[in-house]
Amino acid sequence: MRNALVAGGRGLALALMGWTGSLALGVLAVLSIAFVPLGVGLLTTPSVLFLVRAHAERRRRLAARWSDVRIPAARYRPLPPAAGGGPLAGPRLTWLLLGDPATWRDLRWLFVDEVAGAAVAVLAPGMLAEGVFGILVAVGLWRPLVAADGTYWYQFVPVTGQVSALAAGVVGCGWLAAALRWNPALVRAHFRLTRGQLAPSDADALNRRVEELTETRRDAVDTSAAELRRIERDLHDGAQARLVAMGMDLGTIEALLDKDPEQARRLVAQARQNSVAALGELRDLVRGIHPPVLAERGLGDAVRALALRLPLATEVSVNLPGRAEAPVESAAYFAVSEVLTNAVKHSGADRIWVDLHHADGMLRVAVTDNGAGGAVITPGSGLAGVERRLGTFDGILAVSSPAGGPTMATLEIPCALS
Repeated sequence: MRNALVAGGRGLALALMGWTGSLALGVLAVLSIAFVPLGVGLLTTPSVLFLVRAHAERRRRLAARWSDVRIPAARYRPLPPAAGGGPLAGPRLTWLLLGDPATWRDLRWLFVDEVAGAAVAVLAPGMLAEGVFGILVAVGLWRPLVAADGTYWYQFVPVTGQVSALAAGVVGCGWLAAALRWNPALVRAHFRLTRGQLAPSDADALNRRVEELTETRRDAVDTSAAELRRIERDLHDGAQARLVAMGMDLGTIEALLDKDPEQARRLVAQARQNSVAALGELRDLVRGIHPPVLAERGLGDAVRALALRLPLATEVSVNLPGRAEAPVESAAYFAVSEVLTNAVKHSGADRIWVDLHHADGMLRVAVTDNGAGGAVITPGSGLAGVERRLGTFDGILAVSSPAGGPTMATLEIPCALS
């Protein structure tokens, strides 16, 4: 009963949105576009179309919240900035908006929503109201109705007295039974109709996929180039400089062996220190490229080893029945490393939890800290770099970090384990 009543209220709200919001925006859009040749529409159309986009986006949120129907986000074409760097405006903006196929999809949905969408939605409260009215007729409302007209027709039942009124009550109970059974389904049907109108077409989805692959390929190339420059810089400034110094020391030692053995011994000790330092730097460099523990023991043990080096208490839970491909493991490892580094530097936490598991074809890693919260993904930040790294593998990064904490960063990469 509760679900039926809630669905009835939601159906009434959706019908009113269609008959008021969608109808008004549809009329405004038609008039504004019709006045484009006169010049007036060039100024009014952008504002109307942005209102249409906001109206459609609100319906997407209601679909997810009320019926768990997921409507994909619109793939609007990006709008370039104006010449002065400010927001684009004027006739150029109008033509760009009208040239976007997603705009016409939104407009088509408006007209469907105000007719078919509202009709489907209003059935939910309509069945409830009809059922309640039939019961009221049975319990006594039939008397004034029959007194006024002689015979009152409730649906297909002619009500002339108490017996026929009871028959009307039975029909009303049938409407209530139908409402109990079908009201939530009617609301879902409304949102599925909305999804059919607002969801991008296969061609749009394919074009978007091509754009995403192009972007991730460019990010992968840029990341590889930056990594190569880092390796060259570290080799030049670190191990290479120490090896050159060690070679010079060995040359000096060779010249001093007979003349000044004591000085030669000191240079030998210095050369040994340089060799140890160079070896340590080479090991750090190799670890930065691909940690040996990751190659030998897999992602779970590599993350455990990473957690042991952190200055904060860190709990690691691993449930991986196999190993992913080496590139996927490497991407996940360095993504977790960056997230942990951010938590140590910026969160103010004193404890971190890491959970790794594989389910439904997805490698999922959740990193949670009890810090102050407020973490966001901003362009140029470490988290944005993690997002780009995961995007190469169709992975995603989601961050939940309300003020006051806690912060949870969730990484997902589609992959299979072997």
